[in-house]
Amino acid sequence: MEKGNHSEVTEFILSGLTDRLELQIPLFVVFLLIYGVTLVGNWGMILLITIDPRLHTPMYFFLSNLSFCDLCYSSIISPKMLLNFLAERKSISYTACAMQLYLSIVFGDVECLLLAVMAYDRYVAICNPLLYTVTMSRQLCKQLVALVYAVGMVDSMINTFFIFRLSFCSSNIINHFFCDIPPLLALSCSDTGIKEIVMFTLACCIIVSSFLTVLLSYVYIISTILQIRSTEGRHKAFSTCTFHLTAVSLYFGTLLFMYLRPTSSYSMDTDKVATVFYTLVSHMLNPLIYSLRNTEVKDALRRAMNKLLTNS
Repeated sequence: MEKGNHSEVTEFILSGLTDRLELQIPLFVVFLLIYGVTLVGNWGMILLITIDPRLHTPMYFFLSNLSFCDLCYSSIISPKMLLNFLAERKSISYTACAMQLYLSIVFGDVECLLLAVMAYDRYVAICNPLLYTVTMSRQLCKQLVALVYAVGMVDSMINTFFIFRLSFCSSNIINHFFCDIPPLLALSCSDTGIKEIVMFTLACCIIVSSFLTVLLSYVYIISTILQIRSTEGRHKAFSTCTFHLTAVSLYFGTLLFMYLRPTSSYSMDTDKVATVFYTLVSHMLNPLIYSLRNTEVKDALRRAMNKLLTNS
């Protein structure tokens, strides 16, 4: 039963977060607010980094790319999710579902890998400060971002191909609020064993390698910081890392929980809550984490506001 399923299913029904009618409007308001804050926060971060020359450094170059990734990731999921809160029939076409899955995997991978690249950037800045500007050249930064997107697109292409070669003959109701790998695997009536192993291996390669890069980078960073004699020097070095560590913990914690386990252990209701966190909430929190805990960003925002008020 290993044939494509174009003739069997032309659309899917998304069950959403809950089927309780009285919760649809309150949830719509909550997630509209989350999406609104995500758009404002991430566009604001990109704009601020673009217009302030003092933020034209590798760290903020990667941060602007992370903000762009957060914007795209959120916009792949939120609009359809918000529409379904108000719709009687929560359908999504076969093609739209495949595209949503493809793009969500691309930007999920990009986020993972960008956080690893940002950890490496902090490692070079703190452990090899004299070589920082040479090592982290603008050309290398652009190459790293291009590589991150290339890996994300190739991985997503493989995963999406495997998922949509499955047969969905018994039902077309996806027990989720968007087209994601676990609910689609659970929905299929094909033998998913080999495909599951391949996708699990790919997830391990990207998620675990990114996580280990972050972990090793911070082992060296903390070791270097502890060797700094002055308290002020240690505090300054730690302060440049805390916001990145917070973002990493939020994202990787839920991601590792979601994907690095067999489908037999899935509980869709629990997974929906975890998915909300890493697909929507973390992208809203990222610009807040990187601005509220970062004096350079706050100073840049202050300069931008003063310039705006002076010109007006």
